[in-house]
Amino acid sequence: MAKIAQYAAGGEAHRAPVDTVLARMRAFRSGWPVDDGIAVFNRVYLAVTEELGRRIDRGEFPDRRSAVTLQVLFAERYLAAADTVTAGGRAPACWRPLFQLRRHPGVRPLQFALAGINAHIGHDLGLAVVDTCRTLDCRPPDLEGDFDRVGEILTMLEERIREDLMPGPDLLEIADPLTHLLGSWSLERARDGAWSAARLLWGLRELPALAAEFTERLDAGVGLVGRCLLTPLR
Repeated sequence: MAKIAQYAAGGEAHRAPVDTVLARMRAFRSGWPVDDGIAVFNRVYLAVTEELGRRIDRGEFPDRRSAVTLQVLFAERYLAAADTVTAGGRAPACWRPLFQLRRHPGVRPLQFALAGINAHIGHDLGLAVVDTCRTLDCRPPDLEGDFDRVGEILTMLEERIREDLMPGPDLLEIADPLTHLLGSWSLERARDGAWSAARLLWGLRELPALAAEFTERLDAGVGLVGRCLLTPLR
């Protein structure tokens, strides 16, 4: 966590860690085929990160230090999973279905995008809140405002993703099972679960064995949801 401390600096220095994260996502974008499932999610998440950076620059987050730290530590969890798989390792359970099915011809782009959002919100966000608290020596309630603002941006972008990637009326017959499948998942519920997970993990910080067990089960549960979202539809 030592290098993250410099990420939280004020003034112009705050751009450096955000720009580093953006550069890594752009490198992935240029290295993966556009129809690759991870590439689909990466494009979505790049747009989220760029929007967050713009809003931080405009002063929409009162505490720039905590906002930048949360944003960077949150992004690092996705980037670490991608780096692990690129190096030949095994992704966390929450990300595993997306990496395993990233080239499946029967999975549609919208499914890839939402499966990535499910992994990142359902598992990574709560852990990133705890990471941020440890880095800044604060508690989850101190970050609730930033958490809610990030959630508002994610909700807006999820709506845009559904509009951009959902098949048109001419494909309604094909889209019917997709509509049913994706209607069973809710970003709002995933956000609520992430906040509850963060608070619980913070309460368990003096009980590392229980915290590790909870984290492992959270990882597995989110992965199961991701596998359902990636059910091939043809």
